[in-house]
Amino acid sequence: MDKDRIEQLKESAALPARQAPMLHRRYHGKIGVSLKCPVSRVEDFGIWYTPGVAAPCLEIAQERSKVFEYTNRANSIAVVSDGSRVLGLGDIGPEAGLPVMEGKALLFKHLGGIDAFPIMLDAHEPDEIVQAVKWIAPGFGGINLEDIATPKCFAILDRLRAELDIPVWHDDQQGTAAVVLAGILNALKIVGKSLSSAAFCILGVGAANSALIRFLRHVGVPPGNMILVDRVGILNPERADLEEKKKSDPRKWQLAVETNGERRSGGPREALAGVDVLVAASQPGPGTIRGEWLREMNRDAVAFLLANPTPELWPWEAEKAGMRIVATGRSDFANQVNNSIGFPGIFRGALDVRAKTISDDMAIAGAHAIAQAAEEQGIREDRIVPTMMETDVFVDVAVAVGQTAIQQGIARQMLTEDQIRESAITKIQAAKEESKVLASSGLIAPLPPHVP
Repeated sequence: MDKDRIEQLKESAALPARQAPMLHRRYHGKIGVSLKCPVSRVEDFGIWYTPGVAAPCLEIAQERSKVFEYTNRANSIAVVSDGSRVLGLGDIGPEAGLPVMEGKALLFKHLGGIDAFPIMLDAHEPDEIVQAVKWIAPGFGGINLEDIATPKCFAILDRLRAELDIPVWHDDQQGTAAVVLAGILNALKIVGKSLSSAAFCILGVGAANSALIRFLRHVGVPPGNMILVDRVGILNPERADLEEKKKSDPRKWQLAVETNGERRSGGPREALAGVDVLVAASQPGPGTIRGEWLREMNRDAVAFLLANPTPELWPWEAEKAGMRIVATGRSDFANQVNNSIGFPGIFRGALDVRAKTISDDMAIAGAHAIAQAAEEQGIREDRIVPTMMETDVFVDVAVAVGQTAIQQGIARQMLTEDQIRESAITKIQAAKEESKVLASSGLIAPLPPHVP
């Protein structure tokens, strides 16, 4: 790659951060509330509010499930965060995390036709967060936990999934893992390697990679073929710090025992030697990973550099180091492997069949649907997953997830494949058309002319 092209990429990479503050200020955020029912005469208020509203209230009191028929609960998601691990920015607090959660709500609506509401909690203890979510749960059809630090995010998710009867998931865990899995499936097809024989370096053992490790095992990757690296180094049972904490952090100790069949020790460089796939979800770079480390990987290697907002190494540097396929979490580079390709469709399917939870099998079904959607359009080194502009993928994911929920016996609505597909298409298209109408009528102001 020539120097001029690299400079162009650097300039492009810096552009979103320069534009975002001005545009956020212009629109005062990204979401609002719109009406679903007509209000054209004074009598309408008597139907939608008092006195008429008392009638559906009384029916719901007698039969709680009618809340999904008489209200928007079946299509409402709470995006819950305490701001303790926002993107790659760390613990910046609930107020500073709100722009991200509004962005998440925008993606839920535009890509999945789902009404999502940011709920920022000024609470940090797991018990407080669990209780707060349980208090608000009756108003929502599902809960999306977001940007909550490890290790508390694991316990919070486990407890809420056990104690609530609506879908609860931590998108930084299951959502990211599902899309990364889809990317891995297609990348390995391109380079001609198999899941059962490929060697993996997993850099970072936080929320996303912990779920990915579980998903990889589910689809046939032997745990011994995965070498995990945290801030201290390669996980193995000989590490005294892990053994000392095996009671307080049994998850990481168990991973140390079950993975790294060669019992390697050292740091990232030692972990990368002779492996086929790197999945990094660690500290933002550039420079967290060095090009010379990647040169020690196998031929036709694949690198997922997923730290946000800046990947661990710039893609052009990874390509120079010999990577055949490079993916990041950013939309301004090829191969955006980001949970935004997954969660709108996964939640769409879960909501439409009124699933009680989102199981790993449902998320993995979504991953296979994402991979298949890309393969049907043609996969190549710079296109291993679909983009967010390909609406059909969200419908396909919704169908796969909804069908899996029904097969597992955790759905309340027994819909056919065609019914799930029709519901998803209708809701997603309605959301897109609504934004078009608002923009064309001037109710959403256009971007300033100097914004490309």
